[in-house]
Amino acid sequence: MNRKAFLKTSAIAFSGLMIAPQFSCTKEKKETGLLSQNNRKNWAGNYTYKAKELLEPKSVEELQGMIKKMESSKALGSKHCFNDIADDPVAQISTQHLNKVIAIDTEKMTITVEAGARYGDFSKELYEKGFALHNLASLPHITVAGACATATHGSGVKNGNLATGVMALELVKPDGEIVSMDRSHPDFNAVVVGLGAFGIITKMTLALQPAFDVRQDVFLDLPLESVRNNFNEIMSSGYSVSLFTNWMNDNVSEVWVKRRTDEEVKDLGPEFHGAKAAEINVHPIFELDAQNCTEQLGVPGPWYDRLPHFKMGFLPSAGEELQAEFFVPRENAVEAIMEIEKLKDEIYPLLMITEIRTICGDEFWMSPCYQQDSVAIHFTWKQMTPEVMAILPKIEAAVAPFNGVPHWGKLFTISREKLMERYPKFNEFVALAKQYDPQGKFTNDYLKRNIY
Repeated sequence: MNRKAFLKTSAIAFSGLMIAPQFSCTKEKKETGLLSQNNRKNWAGNYTYKAKELLEPKSVEELQGMIKKMESSKALGSKHCFNDIADDPVAQISTQHLNKVIAIDTEKMTITVEAGARYGDFSKELYEKGFALHNLASLPHITVAGACATATHGSGVKNGNLATGVMALELVKPDGEIVSMDRSHPDFNAVVVGLGAFGIITKMTLALQPAFDVRQDVFLDLPLESVRNNFNEIMSSGYSVSLFTNWMNDNVSEVWVKRRTDEEVKDLGPEFHGAKAAEINVHPIFELDAQNCTEQLGVPGPWYDRLPHFKMGFLPSAGEELQAEFFVPRENAVEAIMEIEKLKDEIYPLLMITEIRTICGDEFWMSPCYQQDSVAIHFTWKQMTPEVMAILPKIEAAVAPFNGVPHWGKLFTISREKLMERYPKFNEFVALAKQYDPQGKFTNDYLKRNIY
């Protein structure tokens, strides 16, 4: 299918759907009521929470009291997971009021925030004070604790996921006791990406670095053959690089290259590995309006306003979509991409867009990037649940030879047995989680199905 035909058919498809929330943003309003008890679905509306109660503590002490009294509960952040990881049959405890910046330590180069703080809530303040985080995800309004607990990530061959910025944390255990730990604690690498199994995190301390600016250049129609032959060079061409594709026409629709201006930056020119430089700002889904996207065309801007794909101060609308994402070792990325490409005729009718990114390895036991540099292949689907759930096993089979693992907060069908084989520290994680929570107060259907 050529580009013109793709745009025409895509426009028709989108006319019957609300715009994908990952890619269409509306100005945030105070009356949004993100965590209202009357709004019991996740952000995309594909999952309805089963918890009978939604509790909203305004202090850590109040949270401790709630946990002591409850027979079971789960923390609920910004509701950006597409499965039941944050659900509980009895109660969810929202962290929306635990959202303050506690301290910025200019000597230690750290910021300590409450668990419900969203990255977009404090990034501008950091920049104005001369500091930066090492990376951000595509959307800046996810909560710090939720992003780290699921190993959510940005991109970059030298950049670890968001959890790699955590220096210390505070956790409320099932008995209400507060446990503090930093990187020297023996359980740190299990608890940071903890899937909600150890308790409810109340605050995190994140590493800072000096503030920096970023320029963003976008290139269109990268030949798939260039991806096959030059993948590492392409993905290493910037501080953070994303490929967007619909898998059709033997090309990648867009390449977004984000580069720090405090490093040597030369003009990439009008052509990039066979792709042509965009002459106007574009949306990851090309036919959509780019007004909500972060500035492109090489215009420098603050790190917090370029590393995400979308502008601060904008919130995804509650549109209809599904998401799935699978991680493979970076050394196997091209093979995995080509295996998935064989499914393109089945994928395309269900797909909004795929994004391909790199993430540096880390030491977190349940991170998809545990001790390996990885590539994440992300799918934003139309909300056609039966059809999407039917195609996922085929994609999972395509990445299975490379020990592909899913994003913990998105849709997948990989069995617990296969997950256990692919995570070297899986059994140690289970044992430690049961030690922290022997009565199963934080155990839910998700953990029973995928972990226990």
